[in-house]
Amino acid sequence: MTCRAGNAIIRASQGPVSACAALAAPAGSTALSTYELHIQAEFAAAHRLREYDGNCERLHGHNWKVEVVLRGAELDRLGMLMDFRAAKRLLGEALDSLDHRCLNDLEAFRTTNPTTENIARMLYEALAARLPDGVAVARVTAWESDGCGASYSSECGP
Repeated sequence: MTCRAGNAIIRASQGPVSACAALAAPAGSTALSTYELHIQAEFAAAHRLREYDGNCERLHGHNWKVEVVLRGAELDRLGMLMDFRAAKRLLGEALDSLDHRCLNDLEAFRTTNPTTENIARMLYEALAARLPDGVAVARVTAWESDGCGASYSSECGP
C-alpha cells in the first residue's frame, strides 16, 4: 500500500505511520472501517511572511486555532481509538514550541515561510512521529482567523 502525504509517497513500511498505513485492512478483509478523533487547541504567535507583497510582510500576530483529526481502524480494550487526554497532551506539547513566539525565529521556519499551510504541515509531522501504533494523523487544520485556515493531510492511493 502506498500513501501520499503532501508531496511525498510513503510506503506503509516506511517512516512515521501515515493515515493509510494505520488503516490497512486485516488480511482477507475487503471493507475498511475507520474511527476519527477530533481535537482542538489554540496558540498565539507572531510571524512575518518573507517576500510577501503586502502588509503580511511586516511582523504581525494571530490567535491560531488548530484542529487535528486522528484516524485508526481498531479500538483498544476500553473502546477508544486513543484517550482524548493523551491526544490533547501531544498536541499541547507540539503547540508549546509555537505559543507566544515569533515563528520566524524558530528553526522550523528559518528558511521556510511560517504560513498557515506550513504550520499545519509542521504540526502534522510532529504529531505523526509520536502517535501510538494503529493511530495516524488524518488532517491538521490551522486557522489564523475565523475566515482563513489551511489544512495538511495524507491521501491514500492504490
